[in-house]
Amino acid sequence: MNTQTLWYQSAADSFETALPIGCGRLGAMLYGEPEQEFLHLNEDSVWSGGPRSRINPDAKTNLAAVRRLIAEGHISEAEALAFRTMQGCPPDMRHYQPLCNLTLRLTLPDGEITEYRRALDLQDALYSVTFQKGGAVFRREAFASFPAQCLVLHLTGSVPFSLAAGMNGRDDDFDRNCIVSAPEGDALIFDGSSGGKNGIAFCAALCAVSANGSVSHYGNTLTVSDTTEATLIFSAQTSYYHPDADLQTLTLKTVFFARKQTYESLKAAHTADYQQLFSRVSLKLPDDALAAQLPTDDLLIRAKQSDPHAWNALMQLYFHFGRYLMIAGSREGSLPLNLQGIWNKDMWPAWGSRFTVNINTQMNYWPAESCNLPECHLPLFGLLRRVAENGQRTAKEMYGCSGFCCHHNTDLWGDSAPQDLWMPATIWPTGGAWLSLHIMEHYRFTLDRGFLAEYFGIMCEAARFFTDYLTENGLSQLVTCPSVSPENTYRLPSGEKGCLCSGPSMDSQIITQLYRDVIEADSILEKNSPLIPKLRAQLEKLPQPQIGKHGQIMEWAVDYDEPEPGHRHISQLFALHPAHQITPRSTPELAEAAAATIRRRLQYGGGHTGWSCAWIANMYARLHDSDGLYIMLQKLIQNATYANLFDMHPPFQIDGNFGGTAAVAEALLQSDPAGITLLPACPAAWDTGAFRGLCAYGGFQISAAWRSHCLTEISVFSQKGGLCRLFLPENSGLFSFADGTVLRPSSAGTVEFMTEAETSYRLTVT
Repeated sequence: MNTQTLWYQSAADSFETALPIGCGRLGAMLYGEPEQEFLHLNEDSVWSGGPRSRINPDAKTNLAAVRRLIAEGHISEAEALAFRTMQGCPPDMRHYQPLCNLTLRLTLPDGEITEYRRALDLQDALYSVTFQKGGAVFRREAFASFPAQCLVLHLTGSVPFSLAAGMNGRDDDFDRNCIVSAPEGDALIFDGSSGGKNGIAFCAALCAVSANGSVSHYGNTLTVSDTTEATLIFSAQTSYYHPDADLQTLTLKTVFFARKQTYESLKAAHTADYQQLFSRVSLKLPDDALAAQLPTDDLLIRAKQSDPHAWNALMQLYFHFGRYLMIAGSREGSLPLNLQGIWNKDMWPAWGSRFTVNINTQMNYWPAESCNLPECHLPLFGLLRRVAENGQRTAKEMYGCSGFCCHHNTDLWGDSAPQDLWMPATIWPTGGAWLSLHIMEHYRFTLDRGFLAEYFGIMCEAARFFTDYLTENGLSQLVTCPSVSPENTYRLPSGEKGCLCSGPSMDSQIITQLYRDVIEADSILEKNSPLIPKLRAQLEKLPQPQIGKHGQIMEWAVDYDEPEPGHRHISQLFALHPAHQITPRSTPELAEAAAATIRRRLQYGGGHTGWSCAWIANMYARLHDSDGLYIMLQKLIQNATYANLFDMHPPFQIDGNFGGTAAVAEALLQSDPAGITLLPACPAAWDTGAFRGLCAYGGFQISAAWRSHCLTEISVFSQKGGLCRLFLPENSGLFSFADGTVLRPSSAGTVEFMTEAETSYRLTVT
């Protein structure tokens, strides 16, 4: 019984009910009509144009005046000046676009459609549609092959059928489609440019093969006639990846090479490649069998009606779906996941489907390390390289600073200038710093010194910017100015609203973590960088989290009132999650204030977007609050999940999927510099279960099983060796190794033991 499949008894009627496939660079959404298959096709580098500089030439000369106005409390004047002189020129960077659409029309025998089933098997990354018509059985399968860099569709029937395929769907003037002939066969070509002469050129190709049918073409249509089996192969290439290549020749070479292979061999290579990643982790929660017994849309309806059994089955499926999306949308050599991953149907998508780096892009990668997919994290670092390069110019020309900076968005070119004309978000120079924190996060999980050495310079340049940009406030502290607390607004005692400010709490927390990361990395690599003494000195002057009048962590340097106390961003709790600056063990008073912050947000309607629900769920996990975590996961499913399990902001935005997946992992396993915590926020509804292969700091892979909320077995695989310290649940008994050695928990509930590299350790209840 496959409990890791999304399945439905009807075709999709919208993008939000269609099913996604992808191989990092190429993606598709499939609908599954019996007599027509429709695919929205994407290639991750098809954006609206080429690189350009948008730095406002008046920024640097007006920086001091903006700072002075903020210091004097003239916020509206400061914002008016910043609006004129610090916004990007033009205000918008490039945005993501669809590639094209592919439509297959099938000619089938007469009769009613029966036994219809549409599915996405997460174990094999295989889309399928099966049905009967006129007594005949028809099946189609589709997958996105990373080894072949192709999308493959395979159609079979128990009686002959015919199909016609065509590509279209871009509402611009730069595309055409035609049939080209080559010694390897005919192919349908769709090519053009995403933005005129400075745009990204692309070429898509589709070819067909059939052992017992006739492959031909007319006009711009590729046909297969009178066959019981046909395979279609699609691929695309762009000038972003191949600036000097003949794209048509390159694309045809890709599809024709795949065409020479059998469908079975293409499928086997795809499955082996995918399962090498997906099979590393497993999860079993109560009631998991329901996912196989009920169609996914029915399961979702029952969960929204508060059926506890449906909740458990759906959360397990949601967790695996998030891992599937990570593998499908982020592979080595691809661009990182944007606001929609790689699945976008609109020429002008919401928020440009860019890389929004005041939380959304980072959230996309929260489950990458904990869920044992470190390779899928790597595209983010490729983008960071481009951001760092462009950000040096932004830092120098906007602020007169060394190092590099990035504001709250970037695009495939690494554009680092301010985006939008929106004061609550635009003038926020801390996006590059937050992205740079992923470097040490990847290292802490993998202990990959080569990786750390490769990216150490980027970390240093991110920190170097703030050594110049920080300015003293009236308390002899070093703070950012101007900046914002992302997307939020405060109220002055006069009643005036403001956004631009000096020293928002999130900035100080991010910079604190960045400085600590650089210092730690310098020690690991024995670099003895001359930057380190300055970072140590400035660390002493960075503000630390403060508790405000509501018992909450303060969001700004002043304990302002908020016009929107239920705001979707909870930026001041960065120190709780994703950082570990606030923890129940090390800072209990601040942890309670963090809990009060969340309660206040929720009291006023917070957590009303998908990604916000997911972030709060992760925060509750860090607070070891299993009830709070479970409520937010329920809210994520109930209010912010489409029938195909895509997250809705609304509209569709994929970060909530990854945030929710990360929250499930955080409920079961957490790691921080102090050690590894087992079942820190396991909900009461998950009274029995097991997981395998989740990752922790120190290069450890952890597996565990529990019954009636008591651990029964723990397995540890140590990749690099070293001390393993485990924090066990309060009700844990004694554990012993296979040789009979007993581990007795300390008064703090910890057990620890030394490990050797590439060695497994199994502990069972004594």
